[in-house]
Amino acid sequence: MAGEFQAPRGTADLLPENEEAHRFVVGTFRKVTGRAGFRSIETPAFEDTALFQRGVGDSTDIVRKEMFTFEDKGGRSLTLRPEGTAPICRAWIEHGMNKLPQPVKLAYEGSFFRHERPQAGRYRQFHQVGIEVIGSGSPLADAEAICLLDAFLAELEVPDLELHLGSLGSPEARQEYLTELTSYLASRESELSEEVRDRVGSNPLRAFDSDDEGTSRVMEEAPLLLDRLDGEDREHFERVRELLDAAGVGYTVDPTLVRGLDYYGRTVFAFTCDRLGAQSEIGGGGRYDGLIARLGGPDTPAIGWAAGVERILLALDREAVAPELDLFLAWTEDSVAGRIPGLASELREKGISVGFDLAERNLKGQLKQADRAGARWTAILAADDSVELKEMETGDQRAADLTDLASIVAD
Repeated sequence: MAGEFQAPRGTADLLPENEEAHRFVVGTFRKVTGRAGFRSIETPAFEDTALFQRGVGDSTDIVRKEMFTFEDKGGRSLTLRPEGTAPICRAWIEHGMNKLPQPVKLAYEGSFFRHERPQAGRYRQFHQVGIEVIGSGSPLADAEAICLLDAFLAELEVPDLELHLGSLGSPEARQEYLTELTSYLASRESELSEEVRDRVGSNPLRAFDSDDEGTSRVMEEAPLLLDRLDGEDREHFERVRELLDAAGVGYTVDPTLVRGLDYYGRTVFAFTCDRLGAQSEIGGGGRYDGLIARLGGPDTPAIGWAAGVERILLALDREAVAPELDLFLAWTEDSVAGRIPGLASELREKGISVGFDLAERNLKGQLKQADRAGARWTAILAADDSVELKEMETGDQRAADLTDLASIVAD
């Protein structure tokens, strides 16, 4: 029954039956990144708006129309973080991480916020996990990042994955191509969507992302940046491909792959999942060598990625996971109920997950609660300290001693 208040449109409560699945994804992320020597970092949920305007880029959809921005009581403009890389780079600069052994390998998780149209796998408040490798321009760092995301998704057993790999070149090398692309788009301007026409001068690459039918036809004949790569940019991209080949990570070279953030250059990549339909990207990222300098820090190369927890769960079809207990404690007589909390605490201290009925139902009601709680065993205590131990899956029941409960259940 709905009350007076509901969650804001485009957000979702993380309910107990869903939280276990969420924790499974985040726990796997921590395990995989921890094995690779990444250290955790957490940044505030809101930052100075200028951080995203300068870092993400004024021409991006995020800054133009998706950020949740507000003014605090001191008159400062603040924004709920729409992505994780710019805040981490800010922290890297602010806390002098350039003095640490390089590269610095950081892993993060948390809630992020974008004011966009809610749909399956896309919310206005959503959860991401991600990594940043700051301080290395080597293709080895690119390969490490991509292999790590591949390993994370493989450990989760996400099905139907495809890795798209591309390169945006360095800013200097990209400029000549952008002039060529802008000229081409101008020659076909009447066939482009209004949104693409509005930003041809500021971010023509985003035309490749358009789902407008007319724009898509135009982009089928557009010049491609990958065809224009030469020198160090081409060598870097070919080296990344060689390293992925050697690691056994399959990929598709995608010359139309662009990212929604202005700070990317050279290697870009995205893992897609066919199960997600139109919103098929499940995680991706790329190299952003100029971002830290743009934010006022030293010129420092870096690469990173992020993956959406909700999209992963959608791909896994694992939104709800039933709770499970090792042992449920039940009793036959009211006089025994007072001993249950103490016994539960003793068993929990031994590493056993234990539950019991908090509504003081009769034995039949307690056994129903044990089944709802997903208990593997139920111990039924009598006033004379005798115990009947029931295996819930099979229904088998046998006598047991109180002192043996922990060892029996742990086996």
